[in-house]
Amino acid sequence: MFADYAKIYVKAGNGGNGIVAYRREKYEPMGGPAGGDGGNGADIVMEVDEGLNTLMDFKYQRHFKAEHGESGMSSNKHGKSREPMILKVPPGTVVKNAETEEVIADLTTHTQRAVIAKGGRGGRGNSRFVSSRNTAPDFAEGGEPGEEFDLILELKLMADVGLVGFPSVGKSTLLSRVSRATPKIASYPFTTIQPNLGVVIVRDKSFVMADLPGLIEGAAEGTGLGIQFLRHVERTKVLVHVIDIAETEYRDAVEDYKIIRNELKEYNEKLLKRPEIIALNKIEVLQDRENIERFKREVETDSKIVEISAVTGEGIQALNDLIIETLENYVPEEEEETIDQDVRVVYRHEKQEAPFEIKRGMDGTFEIHGKEIETLFMRTDFSRDAAVRRFARQMRSMGIDDALREKGVQSGDVVRIKDFEFEFIE
Repeated sequence: MFADYAKIYVKAGNGGNGIVAYRREKYEPMGGPAGGDGGNGADIVMEVDEGLNTLMDFKYQRHFKAEHGESGMSSNKHGKSREPMILKVPPGTVVKNAETEEVIADLTTHTQRAVIAKGGRGGRGNSRFVSSRNTAPDFAEGGEPGEEFDLILELKLMADVGLVGFPSVGKSTLLSRVSRATPKIASYPFTTIQPNLGVVIVRDKSFVMADLPGLIEGAAEGTGLGIQFLRHVERTKVLVHVIDIAETEYRDAVEDYKIIRNELKEYNEKLLKRPEIIALNKIEVLQDRENIERFKREVETDSKIVEISAVTGEGIQALNDLIIETLENYVPEEEEETIDQDVRVVYRHEKQEAPFEIKRGMDGTFEIHGKEIETLFMRTDFSRDAAVRRFARQMRSMGIDDALREKGVQSGDVVRIKDFEFEFIE
């Protein structure tokens, strides 16, 4: 079965907690702090496996949670960091944040990897906080939570040649003629509801051809198979536009060509610059050349036109030779050439967030938000007075106390960070 779209949830591992511990050895009962650090949580990494060609595995399992880091131990022993969770995906997989629709990674080549969700950093044990002023710290840090996302996975087929055209123009028949692919073929529209791939061998050369689901008018807005089809076109180097020149489905061949070209333009105007070959199919049905001459006369195009019969094989060799020639002269688009292969997977743009933001809640509380302050909050063990005092000092050094005063906070007012509430005291 084939799947080119999946929505999944990923949760990287949390960092392990640092601990508070002291050395208790013979002749040294007060040996000082000896709490170890927690280990780092496991990242979630996606890796390209060229042996895969579908996202079907992600249809059956949609939730992925990586291992948490091990907590620290006494005698300054650190907790174990966890190995990344590797998720294998086929070449051409685009990973997006489901909430923001931001592209996180575009995975195209075999063994290419991208860290999709970063594991949490392990917390530091109390031995890390020894200073001349505090020789026996009574606090440690908790581990950071791992990143978690709802993700959208989209597969865009990595084919050299893409067959485009209206339903029932003979794309599947053509693919079965030139390769060993066995797509479903029938005499009714929308026989093909998923892309089919075939390897075409021409003498000592070969290329991958994709039979893509038929377009109809309005596909760029999602009509019919719509976007499910169009996203696969983006990966192909050469488009072979198959036309039913015999007009067996009672459609106008010239109008069909113009509609498909317009749908490509509406989806992505750059597709119009992609090398195109026009294959006038079903010539075995024609009684004369009137339709062919009219098409050549009314269609203004620089694309080369080949007359073929996918049923009898007439013109197929000429089409294959033209495809080989076009592929050999293919020049990648400029924006693709300038992408450094080593950094291609890194598309995420992270804005520099403010360390905190203060808002007034509906119930009158002062709510503090922000990644930095929330991270400090998550790493604080509020069961220990020393840790609470340290958190208060951190808030003060970040300027939160002064910012609260500017917002009009009074002694006794309630301040909230995440689900934790406390009173502001001057």
